[in-house]
Amino acid sequence: MRDIKEYNPVTVFIYYLSAVLVSMFTMNPVLHIISFVGGFMQFLIIPAKGKLRTHIWYFLIGLILATIRPLFSHNGATVLFIINDNPITKEAFIFGLNQAIMVVGVLYLFRVFSEIMTSDRLLYVFGKTSPKSALIMSMGLKFIPMLRRQRKITADAQTAIGMNKDDNAIDRIHGGLNVFSATVSWGLENGIITADSMAARGYGEGKRSVYSRYSFKRRDVILIVISIGLLVPVIAAIIKGSFDTVFYPLFTVAELDTIAYIGYISYAVLMMIPIILKLLETFRWKYLMSKI
Repeated sequence: MRDIKEYNPVTVFIYYLSAVLVSMFTMNPVLHIISFVGGFMQFLIIPAKGKLRTHIWYFLIGLILATIRPLFSHNGATVLFIINDNPITKEAFIFGLNQAIMVVGVLYLFRVFSEIMTSDRLLYVFGKTSPKSALIMSMGLKFIPMLRRQRKITADAQTAIGMNKDDNAIDRIHGGLNVFSATVSWGLENGIITADSMAARGYGEGKRSVYSRYSFKRRDVILIVISIGLLVPVIAAIIKGSFDTVFYPLFTVAELDTIAYIGYISYAVLMMIPIILKLLETFRWKYLMSKI
């Protein structure tokens, strides 16, 4: 078995598309919890920089989403307590918490996806069908770390010449705005240069040959079949209404039936596929090392 990042980019794209769409277009809290746990565990096993900072940011995003809903929406029949004559209802709290878990789970999945699907992989997936869209997506993934590095370079340069002062909050805000303005100007200029360069080379005009070091193997077919096969029970449960969830006026979830059980288990297995592949690869590596 191989780690999922070693599979064909088309296979990886189909897998994560299947995993994300279920979480994004359903309101079932069980599916969202499964998506969150799966995305969180997948993020833990991938090599990535700034993991602690990512966890902190996602926690803050989830906390804000979970808090805003009950504070500004007072729908629901069960009042927990009252703040300044505004009732805080259990239903609004559950809805906000469910929304926070969904968003953070999807963010973890997208973060894992961005670490695996580099710009050359996206060009491989979309280069032939939509070269301009592939170029935009690959440039977007490239420019995020580039802008982050350029912001640090700009901030260090302005600090070295005495422009950025941190004597008080006003000075810090002013210095941050200067750095932001310079970084955005650099990014726009760099984007224009890149666009002109690609246009001069005739990118997207007519047919073009594409070099690719990726091959489609039997393991890719197997993973695609497994992903789609696990997705079918989930879709069937959604169509049947086994995942229906109502938040207002009372929070209710559709009663569990056989299709719901199969759907939950299928989606949980789908979310665990990269982790299972990683564990199998680790065990295989240790076994081979023990034979040396």
